[in-house]
Amino acid sequence: MTEARNEIGSVSERIRPVDVQAPVVAVHFLGDTAAFVLGEETIVIADQDGERRVAVHAGGILCSAGTGTGILTGGDDGKIAATGIDGATRTVATDEKRRWINRVTTGPDNAVAWSVGKEAVVLTGKGEKRVLDLPSTAGGLAFAPRGFRLAVAHYNGASLWFPNSEAAPEEFEWKGSHLDALFSPDGRFLVTSMQEPALHGWRIGDGQHMRMSGYTTKVQSMAWSIGGKWLATSGANQLVMWPFQAKDGPMGQSPSLLAPSDYNVERVACHPAQDIVAIGYEDGMVLLVRIEDGAEILARPPATDPITALAWNPDGSLLAFGTDGGEAGLLAL
Repeated sequence: MTEARNEIGSVSERIRPVDVQAPVVAVHFLGDTAAFVLGEETIVIADQDGERRVAVHAGGILCSAGTGTGILTGGDDGKIAATGIDGATRTVATDEKRRWINRVTTGPDNAVAWSVGKEAVVLTGKGEKRVLDLPSTAGGLAFAPRGFRLAVAHYNGASLWFPNSEAAPEEFEWKGSHLDALFSPDGRFLVTSMQEPALHGWRIGDGQHMRMSGYTTKVQSMAWSIGGKWLATSGANQLVMWPFQAKDGPMGQSPSLLAPSDYNVERVACHPAQDIVAIGYEDGMVLLVRIEDGAEILARPPATDPITALAWNPDGSLLAFGTDGGEAGLLAL
């Protein structure tokens, strides 16, 4: 299978290694500068002049989000930190009980949200704090594409909450443990990943359910293609692409399956300007796949450790990757 893919083409010789020396849990771009978030304490910032290490937390980094101008991180020290492209770090907030910060995200007008215990917390750009109490542990967070509305995944569904309103959140129910949340780019659909090998979705206008099953493992990575036409996901030994072009999304439709392998897909990242998906596999391979016809380019050959992070820069000319074994790199395209 690998030999056939090398015949299709390879750009792996364009990889610039990045010295991270530890497992990579996420990577984000600040323009053309890549920020590799490590599992313990540190962010490695890599640009054309080299790399620099920035100590951010006193312990493990559990979650992160890119802001465009910096990186937001949450740690097991109970702190939410913001790190700029220059490496300067400041504490955004500290949980009063020093609980682990499970998820972080950014919203409109410089708002920041995080989940901790059974709470979802929003800090507005004006410094006003809002707290939503939940019946179970708060999971993934996502701000709606329009308006000041936050989705919170949790046990038995998701809550849609207007932090600036006193109204109770709108509840979208489905039995099971929901881990991460994602709005479609047009704001019409909400999708959650689950503890079981499945996704679940709702059409927000009427609460219509979308059952998205058939996976072999838990879905750990989701990304929208340009224009929100497809939802690319991990969770199988091939790329699973759910169609969202129709008004009903994937209801009654089967996913498109691309780039099969002997190993599971671990991470996906959609190109910001073209219908191309970067796929990171359990064996360390990275493929670039064209959605239209499934054509593949080998971006990184198989190695030893799973891909744990993938991201494109804003114009799609650089692809960053990181592994569980402490390898990382930048691919120029």
